[in-house]
Amino acid sequence: MIILLFSILITLVISSVVMILASLLAKKTIMDREKNSPFECGFDPKGSARLPFSLRFFLIAVIFLIFDVEITLLLPLAMIINFSNISAWAFTGFLFILILLIGLYHEWNQGALEWAY
Repeated sequence: MIILLFSILITLVISSVVMILASLLAKKTIMDREKNSPFECGFDPKGSARLPFSLRFFLIAVIFLIFDVEITLLLPLAMIINFSNISAWAFTGFLFILILLIGLYHEWNQGALEWAY
């Protein structure tokens, strides 16, 4: 029991020292406008709030999120190959990748993937 209390005390002391040192060493010494302002989606937070929003930036962000979520849904498919019927697994994987490719082709056709006009 004493060893457990002693180890908890040592753990708390070491973690407290590390946290105090980290907070002292990580302080900003130079305060300027650019470092103190948050970066929000390409907008200057100190500027006018009435600037037009870039629809292209929003569209690229939404496309990224959609494909990112679809890829995270596709990754577990490789993990279940040993636990499922191989034909059902192949059909599901093929259908999912086909949906991804059709979506990519549609976005490409609509011009959403063009970076420059």
